[in-house]
Amino acid sequence: MPDFLLVLFLFNLSLFLLHEMDAIRRSEWQLFIVLKDMEDSKAYKVFTFIHLFLYLLILTLLFSEYQTIVFWFLDIFFIIHTILHLFFEKHPRNGFKNAFSRLIIYPMGILAVIHLLFLINT
Repeated sequence: MPDFLLVLFLFNLSLFLLHEMDAIRRSEWQLFIVLKDMEDSKAYKVFTFIHLFLYLLILTLLFSEYQTIVFWFLDIFFIIHTILHLFFEKHPRNGFKNAFSRLIIYPMGILAVIHLLFLINT
C-alpha cells in the first residue's frame, strides 16, 4: 500500500479513536438498545470495556496478514457509522450535536470513502 494511503487510513483510524473518546464523554451508550436501560455508571463501564476488545482486535488484525481486509472492512464500517450518526441527529439522547463532535464524525466517513476509492483503484 502506498505511504499516502497508509497515512490516510491511520489518520482516519485516529479520528475514530478520537470519536470513541468523545462518545464516552457524551454517554453514547444511551443510544444503544441494551445499554440505555442500564444504570449510567454500569453502562459506562460496559461500553468502555467493550472498546478494549474492539481496539485489540483492530490493532492485532492491522499487524497481520489480513491487513488489506481490515482496511476494507474498517472503511466500510466508518462509512456506515457516519451514516448512522446522520440518521440519529434528531435522537433526543444524541450528545453529538455540536461542531467539535461533527468535525470528528463526518470527515471520518468522507475520508473512508476516499480511502476506499483509492483501494479499489490500486
